Amino acid sequence: MFKTRVTEKLNIKYPIIMGAMQWLSRAELVAAVSNAGGLGIMASAQYSSKKELQDEIRKTKSLTDKPFGVNISLFPAINPLPNEEFVEAMIEEGVPVVETSGVRSPAEFVDTFKKANITHIHKVAGVKHAIKAEGTGVDMVSIVGFENGGALGMDDVPTFILVPRAVDELKVPVIAGGGVGDGRGLIAALALGAEGVVMGTRFVATKECPIHDNFKQWMVRSKETDTAVVLRSITNTHRALKNRVSDEVLEMESKGTSLDELFKVIAGQRALEAFETGDTDACLGFGGQVVGLIKDVPTVEETINRMVWEAEEMMGKLNVEVT
Repeated sequence: MFKTRVTEKLNIKYPIIMGAMQWLSRAELVAAVSNAGGLGIMASAQYSSKKELQDEIRKTKSLTDKPFGVNISLFPAINPLPNEEFVEAMIEEGVPVVETSGVRSPAEFVDTFKKANITHIHKVAGVKHAIKAEGTGVDMVSIVGFENGGALGMDDVPTFILVPRAVDELKVPVIAGGGVGDGRGLIAALALGAEGVVMGTRFVATKECPIHDNFKQWMVRSKETDTAVVLRSITNTHRALKNRVSDEVLEMESKGTSLDELFKVIAGQRALEAFETGDTDACLGFGGQVVGLIKDVPTVEETINRMVWEAEEMMGKLNVEVT
C-alpha cells in the first residue's frame, strides 16, 4: 500500500521522513525514526567540524542498521558552515541519503553525491525553486507549504496547493511537508500526488526527541492558531509558536530593527540553552500549525505505527462506490 518511488529509492518501509531540526536531529531521534520504518535525517549545521559530525554519524550507526540521512544547510549563517567537510564525512561514513535545504542552489554538490551513490533530496518552499532543483539533477524534491514550522519561503502558498502544483511540474518524486502530523495527512499528501511526507513538529513531541519536556507539553497545549510568522522583514520567513520572543521579534521588525539587533534575539545558541533548561519563553520555538493536532507525547515508533494505522483505516473509508 505504501510502496512509492520514495520508499523504493530510500529503501524504507514507510514514506515518512523526519525533517532536520537544529539541535534536535541527533543520533537518538534519527535512529528511532529509521528503526520505526521511516527515514531519520540528522542536522549537520549543529556541529562545528567534520569530526563532530562523523562521531554523531557513527553513534547513529550504532543505534540502527536502517538507512538514515544528513541535512546540509544552504541557508545563510552567522558563522560559515564547513559544508565541504560535512560532505566528506558523509561519504567516508557511507551515509546513503543527503537532504540539502536553503536559499542557495544545491548544484555545487549534485555531482559529488551522484559519484558517491548518495540519494539527494532537496527541500524547497516554492514551485519555481523545485523546478530549478530538478534541473540541477537532484533525485527527489521535498516541498513545504505555508503551514510548515521553521522556514517557509516568501510565497505563502499552503500545502494543499503547493504539492499538486509541484507534482504537475516535476518528473522526480515529490515529498510533501507542512501540516502533516497523522495518518490523515499522509493519505492526503499521497492523494495530492506526493510519494512521501516530511514531518518535523510532530517528531518534536515524542519521547526520544532531545528537548526539555516543557517544550513538548507546550506543543500539546497549543492550538493551530498559536503560531506566528516571523523574520519576513529580512526575507527569511519562519513559523514559530507564539511566546515572548516571537512577540519581541515581531515588534522589532515593525520598527525596522537592524539585522544585527535581530540576530541577538534569534541566535541559535539561545535555542540550545532553552531546549536544555526548559524555558519556553527564552527563544524562538519553531513549530508548524500542526500543533493543533498534537495531543500527546508518544514514542517515535508509536507515532509512526499510529500514522500507518490511521492511513489504512482512512483508505478503507474512502472505498466508496462511484455511480
